[in-house]
Amino acid sequence: MAFTFRQLQYFVAVAEQGSVTRAAQNLSISQSSITEAIKELESDLGVELFERHPRGLTTTHNGHQFLRHATKILANVSDARRSFSDNRAPEKGQLNLGVTSLVAGYVLSDLLSRYRRAFPGIDVSAIEDNGSYLEHLLVGGELDVAVMVISNLRDRMALQAEIIETSPYRLWLPIGHPLVSADIISVSDIAKEPLIMLTVDEIEENTGKLLSALGARPHVAFRTRSVEAVRSLVATGAGIALLPDLVYRPWSLEGDRIESRDVSGALPVVQIGMVWRKGSGLPQAARDFVGLAEALRSGRGR
Repeated sequence: MAFTFRQLQYFVAVAEQGSVTRAAQNLSISQSSITEAIKELESDLGVELFERHPRGLTTTHNGHQFLRHATKILANVSDARRSFSDNRAPEKGQLNLGVTSLVAGYVLSDLLSRYRRAFPGIDVSAIEDNGSYLEHLLVGGELDVAVMVISNLRDRMALQAEIIETSPYRLWLPIGHPLVSADIISVSDIAKEPLIMLTVDEIEENTGKLLSALGARPHVAFRTRSVEAVRSLVATGAGIALLPDLVYRPWSLEGDRIESRDVSGALPVVQIGMVWRKGSGLPQAARDFVGLAEALRSGRGR
């Protein structure tokens, strides 16, 4: 029996949430429906897509590979539906877009590819830089819209922001680390470990503030602007990392496994959003881009 579109939706939801319970809540369906769909999907493919453990599920190597195909299929179907619901003549125009480093690789790529397919007549010009500089360009009218971390948006009087994704902080650990099997992980446990620090999009600043506010002084073993370097260093036991779940992948480039765990306490979340200048009268190309991002968020929440 061939797998169904609904099975793909359920699979992607569980892979993103790491839990059947959370996926069921987001999709407003029963947990048993998701569990049965995943079992049927694994049976049809002949592979295990998830590793089951008391805290939830993590994708296997096969599951990680299949997730890329599943998300692409869902995006293509969404684009196909959109093409029939929008009968306007192809628009011409220019979209001046800004993006921060962290967002570029984990949010923008899918969003931009969908936008280009939906509006092929729009010439897109994109710039990657830090958040404060993008805010400067937005206020100055040099950018139409930016996709960026908005948790620390500075000029809220001049800028309008719309959240499109939120991501909690979680702890990354190598296989075999003692904390992997701990029932509860506290910030004090993290303070005892060498920390791999990511230094893009205010992540280092946010992580330092987080640990300081909770009474822990981190021992930073390595600082890097590369998420892949963080993955490799964590997977090989050089340290642990506290990062937004948005950038988590269970495998390093070398094929080593990385575990992800919750940390007790009221940890903040990273907010990813669309930002534009208040009262600027967005051009149609920018309004369409914002609308597509909002539609994508709504689709993930169903």
